[in-house]
Amino acid sequence: MTKIKKNDYNRLQAISQGWNILFSVLILLLAITIVVPFLLVISISFTDALAIAKNGYRLIPERISLLAYESLYKAGSQLVDSYVITIFYTVVGTVYSLFITSMFSFCIAQKKFTARRAITFFAFFTMLFSGGLVPSYIINVQILKLRDTIWIFLLPGALSAWYAIILRTFIQSSVPDALFEAARIDGASDILIYFRIALPLMKAGVATIGLFTCVGFWNNWFTAMLYIDNPKLIPLQTLLQRIQNNINFIKSNAQFAASVEGTEMLRNMPTESVRMAITVIVTLPILFVYPFFQRYFIQGLTIGSVKG
Repeated sequence: MTKIKKNDYNRLQAISQGWNILFSVLILLLAITIVVPFLLVISISFTDALAIAKNGYRLIPERISLLAYESLYKAGSQLVDSYVITIFYTVVGTVYSLFITSMFSFCIAQKKFTARRAITFFAFFTMLFSGGLVPSYIINVQILKLRDTIWIFLLPGALSAWYAIILRTFIQSSVPDALFEAARIDGASDILIYFRIALPLMKAGVATIGLFTCVGFWNNWFTAMLYIDNPKLIPLQTLLQRIQNNINFIKSNAQFAASVEGTEMLRNMPTESVRMAITVIVTLPILFVYPFFQRYFIQGLTIGSVKG
């Protein structure tokens, strides 16, 4: 078989200038379709409610108003408490979940582990069938006593079977078994192999899963709705949803809306701008987190490669 030269291989992999321009234009259009709606959301959140009703949505506000953010600020210290507790849930939950998931994936990726197939099937089985909401609520409340505690956000979702299987496949496909065997021959324990060899080499996979896990913890509002009554433990998503539900209740309650107080409140309530302000408040922290993980995505292009 004729051996392909390196220059010929690079020439075969290269694309023409015309296709390069076409792909660049398509990516630019895709970026515009993503950025422009978010800029529109920010603009609407700073737009006066009467201007929105008169002129509709505009990228450049006709009349700037901070009434939407003032309405959210009137929640008082509750908004600050919810922000703090949500950051705590997200940071601690992400780190804890990544640690548990990566260790589990490392174990089921080891060929010498005889029970790895059975445990992998058990994890996969939980993706297809579950006990449902009522049994999980009974277990969390009556058996584990997790109601109105911070552990309700951390313990039940500590291990994701889907992420564990993805990370196991990443380890098996990118980390050579020869590295693990060489470390064992040198006398390294499994814990040492995990921390010194496996974890650095699967950093790209952990970063990818970490981003999705972080977004999942940040957007989690349903758990607090079921299990949290203490105002100090209510996360931001649940608080903002309650504010939105109160707005919808006032608008849909005909008896209250017909009263003098209800009419005045509906007149001054910036419903559209409040919705957009809620979106901005919820989205901005994730936008600041994403570049941190993006750095590891780029580094992950060469992590785990074996030189021969």
